[in-house]
Amino acid sequence: MREPYTIKADPVPERFARGWYVIGSAGSVSHRPRQLDVFGTRLVAYRGKEDDTVHVLDAYCPHMGGDLCGGEVKGNSLLCPFHLWSWGADGVCDDIPYAKKIPNKAVIKSWPVLEKNGLVFVWQDPEGNGPIPEQEPRELADWYSGEWTDWEMAAIPIGSQGRELVDNMADMAHFGPIHYSSVKSFKNTMEGHVFKQYMVGGHQILTEGDEGLITSVATYEGPAYMTTTMTGMMDGHPMTTHLLVSHIPVDKDNFVINFGVMMKKDPNVSAAGNKAMVEEYTQKNIESFHQDVAIWNNKCRIDNPLMCDGDGPIHLVRKWYSQFMTDIADVREDQVRAREHVTMEGPSVEEVLERMQ
Repeated sequence: MREPYTIKADPVPERFARGWYVIGSAGSVSHRPRQLDVFGTRLVAYRGKEDDTVHVLDAYCPHMGGDLCGGEVKGNSLLCPFHLWSWGADGVCDDIPYAKKIPNKAVIKSWPVLEKNGLVFVWQDPEGNGPIPEQEPRELADWYSGEWTDWEMAAIPIGSQGRELVDNMADMAHFGPIHYSSVKSFKNTMEGHVFKQYMVGGHQILTEGDEGLITSVATYEGPAYMTTTMTGMMDGHPMTTHLLVSHIPVDKDNFVINFGVMMKKDPNVSAAGNKAMVEEYTQKNIESFHQDVAIWNNKCRIDNPLMCDGDGPIHLVRKWYSQFMTDIADVREDQVRAREHVTMEGPSVEEVLERMQ
């Protein structure tokens, strides 16, 4: 009698992967403090009234524990609503209205912030190191061109861990039963902090039946910032879109997906018409995404998945992801070296795009 397979799942460490995380679109942070319950704690984001720059601070005032999310922006500083202690964008207390001397220890954490591609990022590093220059997200030139819509955004809470989302980069086999997609070709590449998925296939939700093939190039830059360029058809119109799928941990058992869509404008359609199209496409993508959510919210964590020869390289993407959970001095060559894995060979993304021209 054959022994049943035993699922293994090690305890999840109280540690969050090193890298850039999207907290929202540029317009989601204003001169009014915004609460961020992330990385097992609470942060506050605001835009300075003088420099118009986004700043992110630890949210709890070390004086008496007041929540700075309920405070007020004054200049580039943030006032605690409890006793009006003022915290500068660098995290240093710059005023106590009733004190003659500010305590030397009056400093809270100021988090590194990046505003780029119409998005706001915050840098997380469990070792407390600053951002790694070569891991800054690349510029998305289309967002700056004026030829594309702005991001249409949604936040999707997930009762699971971020690794489950990253597994999708290699999990070719789930596209059929979960997304009703017919995969024609599927390839993964990795190098350094970048992992890519190339796919050609059809999609019953996004293409509304037999409207041709979808091409998809999904790119992770670090552990949590993923953008996808997709081409296809909707209602008889050719579509080119960029998708944002950027998760941010709430705690070690929950995360939120900051999901966005931007679409190349149709010059023959009005601004209102283009906005309506991107809104419709976004809703279809969210509908598709919720098929994954239903699985994630109910599946178990498994560290030793039982694989077959038709599966994508799950172990490869997990090895790549593990670099961001490793102290920077201990990152190994096998976690970052260039590799390529073809799961299904068929028409390439480039070949399909050439035919569509």
